[in-house]
Amino acid sequence: MHDHTGFKVRIDEVLVRLADEEEAALLGLHVELSPLSEQLRRSLARGKRIRAAFLYWGWRAAGQPDCEGVIRAAAAMELVHAAACTHDDIIDDSRMRHGQLTAHAAFAASGQRSTALAMILGDLLMGYAGHVFTSCGLPGAYLARTGPLWSALLRETMAGEFLEVLRTDAPARPLQVAESLEVARYKTAKYTVERPLHLGATLGGGSRALMDAFTAYGLPLGEAFQLRDDLLGTFGDPAETGKSNLDDLRDGKPTALLALTAAAVDEDDRRLLAKHVGNPELGEEEAAAVRELMERCGARQRVESMIGERIARAAGALDAVPMPAEARSALRGLADTAARRTI
Repeated sequence: MHDHTGFKVRIDEVLVRLADEEEAALLGLHVELSPLSEQLRRSLARGKRIRAAFLYWGWRAAGQPDCEGVIRAAAAMELVHAAACTHDDIIDDSRMRHGQLTAHAAFAASGQRSTALAMILGDLLMGYAGHVFTSCGLPGAYLARTGPLWSALLRETMAGEFLEVLRTDAPARPLQVAESLEVARYKTAKYTVERPLHLGATLGGGSRALMDAFTAYGLPLGEAFQLRDDLLGTFGDPAETGKSNLDDLRDGKPTALLALTAAAVDEDDRRLLAKHVGNPELGEEEAAAVRELMERCGARQRVESMIGERIARAAGALDAVPMPAEARSALRGLADTAARRTI
């Protein structure tokens, strides 16, 4: 069985080396860039390394052996994630992530122009992602196969973020569950699961059948991952999750949880939702009333059911194509880790 802890250590080592190298390079340009190098290091110091694991096991599922080149390529996925989180935290004005100040909040605490500096950090992280991937040490012919996929990953991630912004706290029309899942698919499912698997498999020369199986596995699992994130964003314990359980409600995030609630309640309760959800001053008492409503109307349990359905669909997709037993076992384990987590 795959040791994810050991894998995470290897990814962390790549990212620490990158932070060391880039700190020296940035400070070599100018000493006043030290806050940027410090936040770069902090952005790379945390995470479950799930996206890196999916790229790695996409490679192994294609029949390729473990090697340092694919570890470095996999680490690039964590840079994409760090960049996306940095920009996402700016958009949402989220103050905490993994129990620490987000980049723009940390810049603000130091009396600096928080949004502008955090945007620069996010752009820098995305640029480093491409550099780490293309300089990973795997043969150039392997890397050349991934060009269209790399572009698709970035395009889809930005599209999901854009759609979420458009649909956040938009009172003009009722939010639909299908629209929420569409945001989840582009913002999370593809760049978290499907595209890392595709990149790994493509690097490794995987078959078209393997790619199709990874889509059938990755999209439902990625949606389950986001649905779990939505539940944690409203019902999670900040002491465990490391982030606020008020932000999604204050922002009026277009989650399936919210869409299901709005569709299931009567007019009086819908007015309560309209009053509290999307209110930037929402407090704990009002949030508790919204959570109680989500429980009472069955929306929370329905989201749990949707997660279970998607995990089952993802697990079944792995049986549709031949792959090494170790890869199949690891991917089944990752499915459970990704969608049943508490942080």
